[in-house]
Amino acid sequence: MSDLPYTTPLQFIGLALALVAGWLLGMATSAGGRRWRERYEAERDAHAAARNELTAANAQIRELETANAQLERRQTEMRALPASDPAPRRDSAIRSWFYGGTDVLARIHGIDEHRERQLNELGIQHFRDIEDLRPEDELALEERLGLPRGTIVGEHWREQAALLRAGRTDEHLRRFDHLA
Repeated sequence: MSDLPYTTPLQFIGLALALVAGWLLGMATSAGGRRWRERYEAERDAHAAARNELTAANAQIRELETANAQLERRQTEMRALPASDPAPRRDSAIRSWFYGGTDVLARIHGIDEHRERQLNELGIQHFRDIEDLRPEDELALEERLGLPRGTIVGEHWREQAALLRAGRTDEHLRRFDHLA
């Protein structure tokens, strides 16, 4: 007999398996194994956060695409209106979306909040839009708003809009406060 403890191939395979198992067990329980696990968990959490951000960004993109489609439909509707339509600035809905909103048309005496909403729906959202009204558009606008004929001229909407657009609120109050 030989003095070697391992003489058969089966004994060598058993030794090799024991060494590999010990090596794996040592990695799993050592500090290096913990660091690997911590790095894995940190990477997993970062991946989940990135996935959540992507989901939120996709939702925001869908909202913006919906708003864009609505604006395009509104612009198409405005272009389809007859030439005598009271909305002289057919791009005002898109302009207001890109440039931060509308003017407060209710500052004009004779326009209340309800009438302001009606004007906004018709595409009239800025003082400039009222200033630029053509005389032939006034009658159509008065009819659509349910106003008596001559209201726009009688209440001096164009003059008030010009003063407010120019920032001359004191003069506006002085000249048109009696209409309130």
